[in-house]
Amino acid sequence: MSFDIVCFDCDSTLSKIEGIDELARRVGLGEELAKLTDAAMNGDVALEDIYGKRLDLIKPNRDALNWLAELYIAELVDGVAEVFAELAKHNKTIHIISGGLLPAILPLAKLLTVPVENIHAVDIYFAENGDYLGYEIDSPLAKNGGKAAIIKSLNSTNIVMIGDGKTDLEAQQAGAKVIGFGGVVNRKLVREQADFFVTDKNLTAVLPYII
Repeated sequence: MSFDIVCFDCDSTLSKIEGIDELARRVGLGEELAKLTDAAMNGDVALEDIYGKRLDLIKPNRDALNWLAELYIAELVDGVAEVFAELAKHNKTIHIISGGLLPAILPLAKLLTVPVENIHAVDIYFAENGDYLGYEIDSPLAKNGGKAAIIKSLNSTNIVMIGDGKTDLEAQQAGAKVIGFGGVVNRKLVREQADFFVTDKNLTAVLPYII
């Protein structure tokens, strides 16, 4: 198949990390909050039940988000640059749709030359001194069904979503095809329900399904 619009998850798809889990680990809450993230990505709990809870515990400030932005880039999944270059060569429109934190994802998107208006993630609010104030509570991406809502807003019948978790599977509700990427985390639910599934650790394994 060939798709006009190609959408990527960020965490455990473009980068090998789960951003909020890394922020939690940085403040000594890694193991506790990683279990919540994994439960949501496996479909065991609703994303909205844990999203704000995790951030309230971590309270990530501006410095923490800058640190995470650098980590996303340092932990880039193998083959990402090649995939984005190939998609550009074929004039594909690329979006990043993530339940991650917008300030940390923007530098990665810039590196991959994805336009700012094509980045969909959850914004964070800071005080003047950089302290954490809160997050974009009304973002569709902070709750289940958010990725389907974003994809529906793109008004295309020829669209694919690539990701590792249950929230990526929700793109099917909006008529998108889903390629499950198991190169970082191989989830049974995604293996069973995605339209296509790849286990290769190199993201270039998705190209035959897109072009």
